[in-house]
Amino acid sequence: MNLLATSAAPTIHVPHIDYLSILPMVIMLGGALVLMLVSSVLRKVMDARAGTIVAATVSVAALVAALFQWHHVETHGASVTIAGAIAYDGFDVFIQVVVSIAMLLTALIGDGYLRREGIEGPEYQVLAMVSASGAMMMGAANDLIVVFLGLEILSIALYVLAAFNHKRAESGEAALKYFVLGGFSSAVFLYGIALTYGATGTTNLPQIADYLSRNVIVHNGVLLGGIALLLVGFGFKVAAVPFHMWSPDVYQGSPSPIAGFMAAVAKAGAFAALLRVFVTSFPTVRADWQPVVWVLALLSLVFGAVVALSQRDVKRMMAYSSINHVGFILLGVLACSARGVSASLYYVFTYMFLVIGTFAVIAVVAGPGDTRSSITDYRGLAKRQPVLALAFAVLLLGQAGVPFTTGFLAKLGVIEASIDAQGYTLAVIAMASAAVAAFFYLRLAVTMFSPVGEYGDAPAGSEDVDADDAISAAPTTDGGMASLQVLTDAPPTAEVEARGPVPVPPMTVVAIGLCVAFTIVFGIFPAPILDFAHQATLLLLR
Repeated sequence: MNLLATSAAPTIHVPHIDYLSILPMVIMLGGALVLMLVSSVLRKVMDARAGTIVAATVSVAALVAALFQWHHVETHGASVTIAGAIAYDGFDVFIQVVVSIAMLLTALIGDGYLRREGIEGPEYQVLAMVSASGAMMMGAANDLIVVFLGLEILSIALYVLAAFNHKRAESGEAALKYFVLGGFSSAVFLYGIALTYGATGTTNLPQIADYLSRNVIVHNGVLLGGIALLLVGFGFKVAAVPFHMWSPDVYQGSPSPIAGFMAAVAKAGAFAALLRVFVTSFPTVRADWQPVVWVLALLSLVFGAVVALSQRDVKRMMAYSSINHVGFILLGVLACSARGVSASLYYVFTYMFLVIGTFAVIAVVAGPGDTRSSITDYRGLAKRQPVLALAFAVLLLGQAGVPFTTGFLAKLGVIEASIDAQGYTLAVIAMASAAVAAFFYLRLAVTMFSPVGEYGDAPAGSEDVDADDAISAAPTTDGGMASLQVLTDAPPTAEVEARGPVPVPPMTVVAIGLCVAFTIVFGIFPAPILDFAHQATLLLLR
């Protein structure tokens, strides 16, 4: 009887878990949970500074774990773990490194922001680490269900972070818009997963690729519908045109450190999943999806560069700038080759430093409440704080693609990959959009190094008016200085001149210094990062 009872008992097959393959994301998510638990018990002890220290420590630990992963993959080769749900390869490790560094920089920048805004508690760091773990999961995902799980972990925390500064109404509006459109895009993406499963019978990425290579689908409407919806979902997450409508408002309303984190980490996670899904799972049907990606890249390149020219708010300008960068990264996706993947990975890595460093400077200049984000607020910054202005100029020139910066090599790499795949037309358009985009980057750089009194809105001969005269001249009648300043949204000269230097928190100085140093050093000596991206592509599990 006992033997019969034993044989009838149900058995649960638990997959073997290789913890090293998921160690960085476990450290990141575990650190967030521990910090949240400890802060709920020891609220008076775990203030914003303690949260920053914990978040920075966790980020460094995740980075070290990723480096151990890299050594293991180089030694033992790529593999799959946890019943094929996780891809343990160089591509995965590359994304873990990118996200870990981005989280470290965001924690350093956020410390000064939280102290300036009077926000106590570690909620900022907890949410950022949770979001980072979602991006890491997307980089390691080997199954569409895991991609969706990582996408939601990434996105839900970002919705809250966008509204983190409850003192600003714009922050709440940005979060609401992001939440509504993000939820819609998630539903579309999930529907795409369902259609792909219906067409292939699996959600596992290698199995999808194997099925499509072994079978000819005569009536492939369901598969094409699934691919189209997956592209729409990814398009929303990376803010590719025409799925970009949330980006400018969310960037403008979100706290500046969060906008930088969003631009770096969300794009890293989304592009990691996009590259893995389409380059490794749908290469046999690329003739069907490449024309759609071509259109997305074209619209993003042109629209992002052109519309950014008319922006007077720096954060909105950076939002459209990021859309232009999305178009460049899509060139690597469109190539659907090892060279294209390598160029896209390099672009994501270098862009992470550029955009986080840029938003660090924006957060400093914006002041309490993020109120000073107009281009005119940067006039005379070089006179007040020459080092900060120089650092900002380097980061802007890097995004413009000036030689001897990492931005130049990133743009050159994806354009070469596009030409190698015979995408000559889009490569020419990309180079033209880079020339257009250089204008608004240089305009902001020139504004910083322009004297305070040289306003285009000031009447002729008023450049030498001192502060007191400017104040008295401001409330003139129609046609005077005040009305012209209103038309151009420029603050009075005396107001800008009287501001003086803005305080730069020590941890923010470190973060900006790291971003600038990376941009210059690896722009002149690019071999280590280029080799890293190349090796990550070679170790991409196929």
